[in-house]
Amino acid sequence: MKKSLSFRLSVLLIIYTGLILLLASFTIINATHYHFQLYGNEMEQGHNQTELLNTHLEQAIIQSVGMTIGGALIVALILSIYIAKRISSPLISMKNLTLIMARGKRDVRLPLKGVPKDELGELAASINHLADQLQQQEQLRVSMTENIAHELRTPLTTLNSYLAAIQDGIWEATPERIQSSREEIHRLIHLVNDLEELQTLSSPDFDLSREEVQLVKSIDQVINFMQPSFSEKGVVLEKGIIPDITIYADEHRLIQIWTNLISNSLKFTQANGKVKIYGIMKPDGVQITVEDTGIGIPDKELSNVFERFYRVDKSRNRKMGGGGLGLAITKALVERHDGQIWAESNAGTLFHVYLPLK
Repeated sequence: MKKSLSFRLSVLLIIYTGLILLLASFTIINATHYHFQLYGNEMEQGHNQTELLNTHLEQAIIQSVGMTIGGALIVALILSIYIAKRISSPLISMKNLTLIMARGKRDVRLPLKGVPKDELGELAASINHLADQLQQQEQLRVSMTENIAHELRTPLTTLNSYLAAIQDGIWEATPERIQSSREEIHRLIHLVNDLEELQTLSSPDFDLSREEVQLVKSIDQVINFMQPSFSEKGVVLEKGIIPDITIYADEHRLIQIWTNLISNSLKFTQANGKVKIYGIMKPDGVQITVEDTGIGIPDKELSNVFERFYRVDKSRNRKMGGGGLGLAITKALVERHDGQIWAESNAGTLFHVYLPLK
């Protein structure tokens, strides 16, 4: 088992202190013994007893102190060089790596092989983890930029084509074509509204209007509202057991969470499929699950489904896949309620939402 850096430094300091004490003891004993031998020899030659004793004691003390200080400095120098090298070397490597990362290179990593599993080793692992996250966020940022461009380009191109054809007299401005153009405009408005809402939810100034909310009532409202859409598509919307409890939440935003999750499941569930919502009690909270028999999500994509503009199937059209902001908004709302949201996928998809009671 690897010892921590603080433990090993403490051991080194204890060893250093012990060496100094041993050195001091040795020098004092050796110098005192040597000078008492000289004192005895000089006494035999008839020198003054008191003067000799004082002189040899003074010399013994001075020599022992001098040798102790000199030895302490040598030991301190050796230990200081060793400790400085052990600590500064990985820190310099970490500094150089962070500077490279700051210049935009995200694929660099610190070698962890042979690194002690102490505080410095944990710091190196944390920096590598940070580099992984930065690289992933960079990829998502590029993907999000491409998706935003695509989301805006498609309706704008369609509108431009319609208007150009009408202007050139190729098309007549029929009510159907005008309605089609308005639908594209509505999609753009909806996209902009979603972006504004997501930005609002991400703002530190955003506050929820919390109150006591009956959980079953909020879910029943969404089920009753969305039932016609399910019937039209031929998908069953089933309500399982929901804990009959009251939670402290923003009722409007809570309904928005259930609406987003249920409508998302409806989009990706084919006719004759089923979407079920149910819940269980957890310590200090409740977990609500929306389960569908839809197309499912690959395991490698599960961690990204809550990112802005992220789509599992990049080729899926906008009417089928939506704008890619619904789950991002849902995640922001859940986290504003101090909760957690995550996804699982087997034959279909399960979205789990954990909300604290207070």
